[in-house]
Amino acid sequence: MNSFIIGLISAASIFAGALLGMGLARRLPGHHLSKEMQDLVKLSAGTIATLTALVLGLLVSSAKSSFDAVNTGIVQGSAKFILLDRTLAHYGPETKAVREQLKRTLAAGIEMVWPTEQTGIPALTAFERANGMELVQNKLRELTPQNDGQRQILAQAQQFAGDLSQTRWLLIEQAQNQLPLPLLLILVFWLVLLFVSFGLFAPRNAMAVTVLLVGACSISAAIFLVLELNQPLDGLIKVSSAPLRNAMQHLGQ
Repeated sequence: MNSFIIGLISAASIFAGALLGMGLARRLPGHHLSKEMQDLVKLSAGTIATLTALVLGLLVSSAKSSFDAVNTGIVQGSAKFILLDRTLAHYGPETKAVREQLKRTLAAGIEMVWPTEQTGIPALTAFERANGMELVQNKLRELTPQNDGQRQILAQAQQFAGDLSQTRWLLIEQAQNQLPLPLLLILVFWLVLLFVSFGLFAPRNAMAVTVLLVGACSISAAIFLVLELNQPLDGLIKVSSAPLRNAMQHLGQ
C-alpha cells in the first residue's frame, strides 16, 4: 500500500471521527454535554494532542534525517564517480573500456531510480539488481600496470570503485527504513479520538464540517510526508538526481 492511499485512509478515518462526535452530540442526554463535561473532554483532548504532536514531530524529524542521509550518500557517490574517472584517465588509454563501463553504470543507475518512462518496477528493487559496479571492478582487475605510477593509480582507482560499491549498498539499506505499522495505527487512533472530541462540541453547520475536514487532511498530509521521506528512492518525494546528472557530464572528458 503506497503512501498516498495510506494518507487518504488516515484522512477519512480522522474525519469520520469528527462526524462520529457530531452524531454522538445529538444522541447524548443533556447532562453529558454540561460545562463540566466540556472541561473534562478538553483536558483529555489536550493530553492526547500533546502526545500526538510529540510523536508526529519525532517521526517527521527521523524521516527527514533518513532522507538527508540518502541524499548525502548520492552527493558523495557523484563526486567519487568523477574522481574515479579522472584517476583512470591518468592511468592511460588502457582504461578506455573501464571508463565507458563506468559511464554506462552511472547512466543505468539514473534511469533505474529516475526513469523517463514508468516500468512498474520499484526503483529500490531495480537498484538492488544492478551489477554495473561489479563489472567495473572486474575490468579494473584485468588491468596490468607497467610501472610504479600505474600501480599506484590502479590501487587508488580500486579504492574508489570499492567505496562506490559500498555506498550503493549503504543507500539500499538506508532506504529500507519503514514506519512500524503498530505505531501508525496508534497514531491514527489518537487522532480519531481527538477529532471525536472536536466534533462532540462543534456547532452543527457547514463551516464547522469544512474546518474539521481541512484539519483531518492537514494532519494526514503530515503522515503522508513521513511515509514519503522514509522512501527516498521511490514515491512522489525523491532525492534529487542533479548530482549524478552533473557527474555524467564530467565522465569521459
